Amino acid sequence: MALPPSLRTSITPPELELVASEQLVEIIPLVSMERTAFISGAYGPLRPPTKCKVPLWMASNLKLKKKCHLVPPPWLEVDFLQEKLTQETTSPSFSEMPFRFAEIAKILLDVASDDLPNHERIRTLLKDIREARQAKSREGLSKLDHNELLLHNLCAMEINEIRPFFVRGMGVLTQLTRESANNNNNNNMDQTL
Repeated sequence: MALPPSLRTSITPPELELVASEQLVEIIPLVSMERTAFISGAYGPLRPPTKCKVPLWMASNLKLKKKCHLVPPPWLEVDFLQEKLTQETTSPSFSEMPFRFAEIAKILLDVASDDLPNHERIRTLLKDIREARQAKSREGLSKLDHNELLLHNLCAMEINEIRPFFVRGMGVLTQLTRESANNNNNNNMDQTL
């Protein structure tokens, strides 16, 4: 969702992708490598063709150097995404998706689309799911209550997108509630005098 500069108070999508790049993904290494220590932890050893879990940033780096194949997560398959799209379009609530699905999917589609069967269909399904979820978010924000907002199963990107609207809207609603309470108190005082 494109926001005007005045509302860009949240983390940017590339920053969210950076955070998501710490998620572990499965790879099939094409080269051998001993266990290697990084600031975030030690990963490996890599022994082809044995699958190994590494952070997404490492998998992306290895993939760009043609030193591994990425194994798509189970939620990044056409059947799973088609089922989620059906749930999104038929149910008023958000379907349960991994918290950082949008960021991880974008990275995997950008870096390793050749490792994803039907990657164009996956891209289309993700776009449709995202649009359906954005429509639900907008509907949820239109029902904003000054006490709470219940939107279960939102992902990191969606929370980040609605945060500026939510914070500003809650501020306005709180101010209106206070003004209404003050007006009621003033009316009660006038009646007692």
